[in-house]
Amino acid sequence: MGVQGTVRSFDEATRSGTVFLDDGTVLEFDAAAFDAGPLRLLRTGQRVNLALAGERVTYVTLSTFPLP
Repeated sequence: MGVQGTVRSFDEATRSGTVFLDDGTVLEFDAAAFDAGPLRLLRTGQRVNLALAGERVTYVTLSTFPLP
């Protein structure tokens, strides 16, 4: 399932972070989800597309990029 959110935090060293969904829910993503996409870094406030498996983020990319 794909959803959009806004980057809340991103740690360049661990390649993990958190996003706000449009309903205010905060989800965490890990390095595996970040590395699955084409990005090198994220900034707070960027809009992103997320692929989810249940409540787990499995893929992160910019909102202008398609999900796999």
